[in-house]
Amino acid sequence: MAAGAAATYFGLRNMGSMAEYNASVAATRSALKQAPETSDLIRYATLAANSHNTQPWQFKISDVGIEILPDMARQIAIVDPDNHHLFASLGCAAENLAIASGGRGKPGELSFSSANDGAVMFAFGGGAPVEPALFDAIPKRQSTRGDYEGKAVSSRDLQTLYAAAAVPGVDLVLITDRPQIGRLRDLVVAGNNAQIADAAFVQELKTWLRFSPRQAIVTGDGLFSATSGSPALPAWLGPVMFDLVFKAKAENEKYARQLASSAGVAVFVAQKEDREHWVLAGRACQRFALQATALGLKHAFINQPVEVAGLRPELATLVGLPERRPDLVMRFGYGAALPFSARRPTESVIIS
Repeated sequence: MAAGAAATYFGLRNMGSMAEYNASVAATRSALKQAPETSDLIRYATLAANSHNTQPWQFKISDVGIEILPDMARQIAIVDPDNHHLFASLGCAAENLAIASGGRGKPGELSFSSANDGAVMFAFGGGAPVEPALFDAIPKRQSTRGDYEGKAVSSRDLQTLYAAAAVPGVDLVLITDRPQIGRLRDLVVAGNNAQIADAAFVQELKTWLRFSPRQAIVTGDGLFSATSGSPALPAWLGPVMFDLVFKAKAENEKYARQLASSAGVAVFVAQKEDREHWVLAGRACQRFALQATALGLKHAFINQPVEVAGLRPELATLVGLPERRPDLVMRFGYGAALPFSARRPTESVIIS
């Protein structure tokens, strides 16, 4: 009994504290200097939304700009077999980079290259005007996977969100009608059932889960339980508890409750189904998320209806764009913040 108690004590002590975690995360989100180094601009780029917090990007610096390359070692092959989410994540990072650089007097232009695996190029010179509201929102944005307050968003703010997310090649559909949100909820539940019934999906998800503050700090990536409102646990205990509680019924109830508490849902649909347009969808999504943050709104992905291929046609019909492939689905509303997700050190994502 004494040995068991000692093991429990050391396990709890070695899990780290939320104070340590929050301090580590705060350093990655510190304000950008007035004259930042290129590596600091890249740090802001890495604060972008990305699937499973895999951070599937690499950055290559040159005299003319910064190239954003896919890190294929960070693929999530079960949930994202064609790397759709990976390239959407590159688009999110690219948009952050462009806004951050422009906000510090180094505007530039984004373009896509299909060579090799595909990449996004940010070339210094030209570019869009400074967007201070979006710039200021970069370190504050988070995917907030909790319940919201159920409060409606004004028509004026909905129009502001729509305008901010305008990216050529991508259509945005905002759903605020409750019956339509109910139909979308049914698709989320159907997708959730399919995914949880897939042992390979669950195993892949578990590899990206982080249960203790120290585990999340050390890896600098993945889905830390506290960022979703779940308790932090010792790294050895977390997987055991996950197997006990991660059940379709409980998850479906959670998603239904969260959608009922949301003000609306944003669905991003690119005009073509290729890597270039997946990047564009990511850019539009990131701009929406930053504008939402600037307006005091929270957001979170509910991508099951796009991840389960058989549900995409029904989602496309629901948003009035049949024959198209929906790219990303994000709920939004007013709510309380949760702990921020970790990021890897900037130097680890810069390649020569």
